[in-house]
Amino acid sequence: MITVTVKRFINYRSQPLQSVQLADGSDATDLIHQIGLPLAEVGALSINQHQAMLDQKLVHGDFVDILPPIGGG
Repeated sequence: MITVTVKRFINYRSQPLQSVQLADGSDATDLIHQIGLPLAEVGALSINQHQAMLDQKLVHGDFVDILPPIGGG
């Protein structure tokens, strides 16, 4: 098992940090499913302050920021 810390932004307001346990070998998509967030609500993702893709593998101690999609017209 690994533990990662997640910081979600909803309407660009930071939510409390959340500690999440995942199976070894999990990726960012697994994390998003684990916290119950629809993939459509993920606009940008960073792991340890570096831009990341949904298929990036996570390791114990990672810090994940999840930002909503940018809308506009």
